[in-house]
Amino acid sequence: MIILGLTGSIGCGKSSLSNILRDNNINIIDADIISRKIFEDEKLLASVFEHFGDSIKNEDGSLNRKALGNIVFNDDNKLIELNNLTHPKIKEKILSEIEKVKLFNKNIIVIDAALLIEAGYLEIVDKVLVITCNEDIQIKRIQKRDNCSKEEALSRMSSQISQEDKVKYADYVLDNSGDLEELKEKTKEFLLYMKENWCG
Repeated sequence: MIILGLTGSIGCGKSSLSNILRDNNINIIDADIISRKIFEDEKLLASVFEHFGDSIKNEDGSLNRKALGNIVFNDDNKLIELNNLTHPKIKEKILSEIEKVKLFNKNIIVIDAALLIEAGYLEIVDKVLVITCNEDIQIKRIQKRDNCSKEEALSRMSSQISQEDKVKYADYVLDNSGDLEELKEKTKEFLLYMKENWCG
């Protein structure tokens, strides 16, 4: 079974690509979904509140993700602090999900993770697929999706390693500067490439 790491910078269309792969009956482990679910762990939640204070707490005691996001997107050290708290839990869950999929004798599983490289997942994947796009298109997509200013979009982009740096780790690069139909076609090409070159 090939464990494929899928990553790409914010606004490049990683989720759209994930959905297309899912439509092709490929199992996806979404690190983003896992990173939301881990806050159901009360112990972890308590340590996050302890680190970041009550300003990130909703009235009902749950986590205010937006408030936390505003803190970590504007302060690299705070982002590192949060990652140090959450990443071991996320990784643990991803590894257990891989084991579950292995039971079904699938020949491919995809780990969809924005921080695939930064969070040290390279050691658990066999191949890396990086989705990229033109920077102007990337900015516009972030603005539209998050309803934010260009400055906020640039700030979110700068909190991640650059597209150029991500590409250095790629076994395959998929450019998603076009529309969804074009992405579907390019995904078909990638799946064919993968079958011929990696799954033999």
